[in-house]
Amino acid sequence: MSERASTSDWNLVGAPNARDLGGLIGFGGRRVRPGRLIRTPALGRLTDEDLPVLAKLEPACVVDLRAQSEVSVAPPDRLTGQPTVVHLPVHDPAHPVFTYVSAVLLGHDLSEYAELARQGTPAAMAAIYRWFVTGDSAREGFAAAVRLVADARNLPLVYHCSAGKDRTGWLTVVLLHALGVDEAAIRADYLAHNPLTESLREVIVDAMRQRHPGLDERAVRPVLEARPEYLDAAYAQVRQVHGSFGAYLRDGLGITEETVAALRANLLE
Repeated sequence: MSERASTSDWNLVGAPNARDLGGLIGFGGRRVRPGRLIRTPALGRLTDEDLPVLAKLEPACVVDLRAQSEVSVAPPDRLTGQPTVVHLPVHDPAHPVFTYVSAVLLGHDLSEYAELARQGTPAAMAAIYRWFVTGDSAREGFAAAVRLVADARNLPLVYHCSAGKDRTGWLTVVLLHALGVDEAAIRADYLAHNPLTESLREVIVDAMRQRHPGLDERAVRPVLEARPEYLDAAYAQVRQVHGSFGAYLRDGLGITEETVAALRANLLE
């Protein structure tokens, strides 16, 4: 795994796990161009000081993977300039963990999720990651996002969901595989969410503990973390259904060789 380019000059206080994918080494030993592809959480909590940093990036397109039900209860994204905003909802009402994550992040009442807590949120999270691979709206949303990234007119491109770790995380996995990045580097980027959000997680858990006496932290912490077993569940689903990641890109997402070539031409140095 190689050293990636520093992105400390545009860190966002209100989005601590936001990061530039620039610097990772892809196909043919070529690095991902910095300032082209940015993964973030929802941008509604950006501070006033964050806005000039985002403006310096000058995003041409912002892709939002949240469903309207999530968008409607969250602070509106704070954006600069006039980027094209594209909503590609990757959401399944049959999986309540989607709205549970939003409820945790926003400090909402968790009583309606008691059954989910009893079933175990780690298992629910793993199920979501398997659904990322096979769910209809997941395949449609991730495929559409990849095609947007492949169009140079949309770069720089920012993409996010609510927490910026699950849907955003899997889309990152897809993009980096298409760019030829080593799987170990992809995994490291996925798990980087945890140290970047450690302080924020404790603030969220402490606030919820005060708001909900008797809070079962074992149900909350798994939805705030990026865990290796979640990513492993998705990879196992890819192998089971498609045999290889390349076949998943081609057959599961309908990503053509031409799209992959465009991605590499636009994003690799």
